[in-house]
Amino acid sequence: MKQELIDCHERIKEYIHHTPIMESGHIEHFLGNDLYFKCENFQRAGAFKMRGATNAILQLSDEQRSKGVITHSSGNFAQALALAAKKLNVKCYIVMPHDAPYVKRNAVLMYGGEIVECAPTMESRERVCNHMIEETGATFIHASNDINVILGQGTSAKELLESQPDLDVIIVSVGGGGLLAGTILAAQNFGKPGIEVYGGEPLEADDAYRSVESGVIQCNSSTNTIADGLRTQLGDVTFPIIKEGVKQIIRVRENEIVSSMRVIWERMKIIVEPSSAVALAVLIKERPLFEGKKVGIILSGGNVDLDNLPFDN
Repeated sequence: MKQELIDCHERIKEYIHHTPIMESGHIEHFLGNDLYFKCENFQRAGAFKMRGATNAILQLSDEQRSKGVITHSSGNFAQALALAAKKLNVKCYIVMPHDAPYVKRNAVLMYGGEIVECAPTMESRERVCNHMIEETGATFIHASNDINVILGQGTSAKELLESQPDLDVIIVSVGGGGLLAGTILAAQNFGKPGIEVYGGEPLEADDAYRSVESGVIQCNSSTNTIADGLRTQLGDVTFPIIKEGVKQIIRVRENEIVSSMRVIWERMKIIVEPSSAVALAVLIKERPLFEGKKVGIILSGGNVDLDNLPFDN
C-alpha cells in the first residue's frame, strides 16, 4: 500500500494544496503535549476531501468522465467533488439533504455542481442517487467507502508524517471513515514503529465506536450532532481497515466539541468547523491517555455557516 499512497500523492499534487502544519504554545502548555495541527481547513474546497475526490476522478476512464460523476453528501465531499470535477472538466451531480448547511450548498453551486435534493436520511440519499445514475449514466463516487478516495485522504497524514516522522499519535475525526482509514494506511507505511491512530466521534453519532466494539458495522438511529460532517456511517471498505488499525475510537459530547472549536478559533486564530474540533476534543477529554506523547491532529475542514455559530454570546 505504500507505493499506492506515493503514486496517489504524485497524481493529485498539482490539484491540491500542501496544507500547513501549525503549532499552538497555549494549547501545548495547557495539555502538556507537543502538538502538530495539520490544517486541512486551508485545503481547496475547505476540507481534506478534495484529496480523495481528485484521486477518484483521475482514476476514471475517458468514457466514464464524459458521462460525469455523482455522489450523495451533506456538504464537504459535495464541495470537493464539484471543485475537482470542475478542474478536470467533468460534469458533477450532487444529491444533498434539503437541510444541508447553506454555506456548503452555496459552494457546490459556485463550483458548478448540479444539486438534486433529497430527504435527510441515508435511504433517501441512495434512492435519489440511484435514480440519477440511471438517468445520466454518471459514475458514482462514494464520499468515503472507495479505496481511491481513502488513498487520497491518506495523503494528508503522509504529508504530516514527512514533516514530523517521530509522532507517537495521530488523532482524526471519523464519520464515513475515509480520513481515518487513509490515516491508518499512511501511519502504517510512513510512521515510526508503534505509532497509534485514534478516531474521534460525536456521542450522538457513534456508529464507528459501536462497530469497532461489536466487530460488525452498526447504524445510527439518530444523528443529532453539531458535527454535520460526521453523520454518515462506515462502509465495507473503510471498516476492515479501521477495525484492524485503529487504536481506539473515543466519543465526545456536544459541549466538548463546541468548547474545542472555540479553543481553536480563539487561540490559533483559524476557522474550523465542528467536525474538525472533535479531534482536539478527544485529546482534551482523555489527557492522561496522551500524556507526554507527540501528537498530530488533522483539522479536517473549515466550512462553517457564519450565521449559525454555536458559541454563546
